[in-house]
Amino acid sequence: MSDPLPTGNVALLIDADNASHTAIDPVLTALSDLGTVNVRRVYGNWTKPTLKGWETVALRYALEPQQQFDLTKGKNATDMKMTIDAMDLLASGRITGFGIMSSDSDFMPLATRIRQDGLKVYGFGRANTPEGFREACNRFIDVDTLIERAPTPVPPAPTPRRNSRGIIEPEVVKMLVDAYEASKRDADGYASLGEVGLRASNRSSFDARNYGFSRLSDLFEAVPGFVVDRRDGGALVRRMK
Repeated sequence: MSDPLPTGNVALLIDADNASHTAIDPVLTALSDLGTVNVRRVYGNWTKPTLKGWETVALRYALEPQQQFDLTKGKNATDMKMTIDAMDLLASGRITGFGIMSSDSDFMPLATRIRQDGLKVYGFGRANTPEGFREACNRFIDVDTLIERAPTPVPPAPTPRRNSRGIIEPEVVKMLVDAYEASKRDADGYASLGEVGLRASNRSSFDARNYGFSRLSDLFEAVPGFVVDRRDGGALVRRMK
């Protein structure tokens, strides 16, 4: 519980042709292990109808779309652009960790090169991702497993607390639940409120004040199913099951 919070500057690069937009929530939560995901880029040919699902996700999570036309049939310019951008970010010296969201084995050399500079690389793809890319990452996470294991949100209370904006939206409750479940917990199930807040902030720009609370701890106390323990070393939060 006393471990310092990660303070890294993380870059997430997404191969939209080989990644599912439905996995973005757990991916951003998992990358909180490395720090804050400040660089968020999603690559693809946006004229393709198959990438339609990424449009809404890109807006909601502030992903920067990178357009790459299919200049030659059977060739994917997306991989090359992602690799170039990753090397530029690596050379800048400002990035301390990478997330590569793809099931394409072509990114194995990129992951290997990043690790040679001592930076951590998290890979996110499907179970059929080739072993070469999986092993080149410090951690490779099956996104289908992440989605399946996503915790069930706490049901709303019969009389939810209200503020000027209304009730706390179910999406916010789910985000807080996910952040808590991904955080380290002690034997009694308590997690550091600071770590939970960091994981939540990777997924959303939400602020407790938007819901009528001056602090995150106050917001958690208003969410059904959570208890907050305020201690000298900082507040802790626990989910009641």
